[in-house]
Amino acid sequence: MIPELGHLAMILALCLTLVQATLPLIGAWRGDRQWMSLAQPAAWGQFAFLLFAFLCLTYSFLVDDFSVAYVASNSNSALPWFYKFSAVWGAHEGSLLLWALILAGWTFAVSIFSRQLPEEMLARVLGVMGMISVGFLLFLIVTSNPFARLLPNTPLDGRDLNPLLQDFGLIIHPPMLYMGYVGFSVAFSFAIAALLGGKLDAAWARWSRPWTIVAWAFLGIGIALGSWWAYYELGWGGWWFWDPVENASFMPWLVGTALIHSLAVTEKRGVFKSWTVLLAIAAFSLSLLGTFLVRSGVLTSVHAFATDPARGVFVLAFLLIVVGGSLTLFAIRAPVVKSQVGFALKSRETLLLVNNLILIVAAAMILLGTLYPLVLDALTGAKLSVGPPYFNALFVPLMGLLMAMIAVGVIVRWKDTPLQWLLGMLTPVLLGSVALAVVATLLVGDFNWAVLGVCLLAAWVVLAGVRDIIDKTRHKGLLRGLPGLGRSYWAMQLAHFGMAFCALGVILTSMGSFERDMRMAPGDSVEMGGYQFIFEGAKHREGPNFTADRGSVRVLENGQQIALLHPEKRMYTVQQSVMTEAAIDAGFTRDLFVALGEPLDNGAWAVRVHIKPFVRWIWLGALLMGLGGFLAASDKRYRLKVKTRVRDALGMAGAQA
Repeated sequence: MIPELGHLAMILALCLTLVQATLPLIGAWRGDRQWMSLAQPAAWGQFAFLLFAFLCLTYSFLVDDFSVAYVASNSNSALPWFYKFSAVWGAHEGSLLLWALILAGWTFAVSIFSRQLPEEMLARVLGVMGMISVGFLLFLIVTSNPFARLLPNTPLDGRDLNPLLQDFGLIIHPPMLYMGYVGFSVAFSFAIAALLGGKLDAAWARWSRPWTIVAWAFLGIGIALGSWWAYYELGWGGWWFWDPVENASFMPWLVGTALIHSLAVTEKRGVFKSWTVLLAIAAFSLSLLGTFLVRSGVLTSVHAFATDPARGVFVLAFLLIVVGGSLTLFAIRAPVVKSQVGFALKSRETLLLVNNLILIVAAAMILLGTLYPLVLDALTGAKLSVGPPYFNALFVPLMGLLMAMIAVGVIVRWKDTPLQWLLGMLTPVLLGSVALAVVATLLVGDFNWAVLGVCLLAAWVVLAGVRDIIDKTRHKGLLRGLPGLGRSYWAMQLAHFGMAFCALGVILTSMGSFERDMRMAPGDSVEMGGYQFIFEGAKHREGPNFTADRGSVRVLENGQQIALLHPEKRMYTVQQSVMTEAAIDAGFTRDLFVALGEPLDNGAWAVRVHIKPFVRWIWLGALLMGLGGFLAASDKRYRLKVKTRVRDALGMAGAQA
C-alpha cells in the first residue's frame, strides 16, 4: 500500500506541475493576476507530494519491502540502516526521484523567498521551473518508476547495495551534487523569464545572483566530496580521474563560475547581458548533459546508473528541447539583450571578460575530450580513450592564466584604472610573491620549476587580496575598516584564497608523493619519506554483511609510533564482491595511506603504501570556495525588500501587487 501511495503522489505532483507550467505563464502574458497567483500554491503542493513520495520509498527500504523491485535490487536485510537510507538514491530510479524532489525544493524556496519580485516575473520564473519539472516527472513516472512491484514473485531477500556505494561518502556526495546541478535551473529560469518579459537589467541580475551562487557552492562542494570519496574508497590514492561523469559535473561548475562573475558585472554596470543569459543557459544545459551521460548507457563509469537506451533518448530529447527552445528565444529577444554601456581596457570589466573566456575555453576543452570518443564510436565504431595527458596539457595552463588574471582583477577598478596607480599596487605584490614562492619551493623539498610556478601564482592571488584589503581600509585603519567591507567582499577573498589552496594541494601532492607496492610478511618494514611502516599481519573479522581480512600497520617517525593503521580486504557476502578499504592517517600537511592488495603465501600480503603531501589542501580549497559562495549569498543586499527599486527599473509600477 505504501509504494502505491508514493506512486500516486508522484502523479499528483505531475498534475500540479502541469498547472504551474502553464497557467501562470498565460496569466503573465495576459496580465491576469489570478492565474499568476496559482504559481506559488502549485509549487508548494508539488514539493509536498514529492516529499511524501520520497518518504514512502525511504520507508520501503527501511522495512525491507522486497516486493518493490527497486528495493530488492539495491538493498538487503543485513544492510545497516544508514546504508538502507542512502540506498534510496543509490541507483537510477531513486536518484531521479531525489533529483525531482530537490528541483521541487528549489522551486518551493524561490516561491517563498522571492515574494518581493514583481508578480509577472515570479510567475514566469516559477512557470519555467514548472516546465523543467514536467520533463523530469514524466521521465520518472513513464520510464523509471521506483515503486514498481515484483508480484507475485517477491524475493525473500534483496541483492544488496553495490559494495562500492556502502560508504559515508554516498550519503552526502549525491545530494550535494544534485543541489548544484538542479540549482542552476533557477538561474536558467530567471534568464528565460527575463527574456520572456523583454527586460534584462540590473534588477534581474540582482534577483538571480544569490540563487546562482548557492547552486555553484553546492556543486563545488559536491564535486570535492566525490573526489574525497574516490581517494579513500577506490583504494589507490587517486583524487581525480578525468572520468566522463566527473567531467560532466565539472563543466557546469566552470560555466557557473563564469556566470556568477558575469552576473556581478551585469548587476553593477549593466553590461555582459548576452554573456550572462547564454552562460545561464549553458550551465543548466551542461547539467542536463551530465544527466544524459549517467542515465543513457553511452558510457561505462563508476557513476553510471542505467543502460536503457530508451531512457537516454528521453533525456537527449529533453536536452535538445531545452537548448533549442532557449537559444531560439534568445535569438528572438536579441535586441533587448544589447548592452549600451562601455568600459575601458584597464577596467575590472575587461578582466572579468577575460575570466569568462578562460573558463569557457576550459569547459569547451573538457567537453571535446569527453564527447569526442563517444561521437567517434557512434559514427565509426572506433574506440578511442582520451585520458589525463590531454586534459592536463590543456587545462593546467588555462588555470595558470586564470590565477594570473584573478590577482589583477581583484585590484583593478570598475570603468577605468590609472595605469600608474595599478602598477604601484601590483609591484609589491609581485615582489612578495616571488620571494614567498622561492622560499616555499625550497622548504617543501627538491627544487622543481612546476612547484615554483604554482607557488608563485598562489602567492600572487593571496597577496593581491591582502593588498586590496589594505588599500580599502587605509582611511579608517585596518582594524576599524575590516567590518565595513561587506560579506560579498569577504566571500570573494575567501573563494580566491580557496583556489590558491587548491592549486597548491594539486601541485604539491602530484610532484611530492611517495608510492610503493611491495610484498610484506608479518614483521616486515619499509622506510619511505622519513616514515617507517611495519606490517604486523592480518586477522579475520566479521562485518554486518561482509567478512574481512584486517591488516595492522604501525607507523614510526624518528623511532616514535605516530599511527596504527588497519586497512581491510572485504568480501561482501551477497554479491560476492571484493573491496579494498584503505587506512589513512590524515594530517594537514600529509596523508599516510596504506591499502591491502592480494593475499600471498605464508601470511604475506601485497601492500600499497603512499605518502601524499598536502593532499588535504585540495579539498580545503574547495571547501573555502564553497563557504565563500554561501557567505556571498547571505549578503544583506539580497535580503532587502526592493519592490520600489524593481518597479522603477522595470517600468511596471501599475502592475505590482
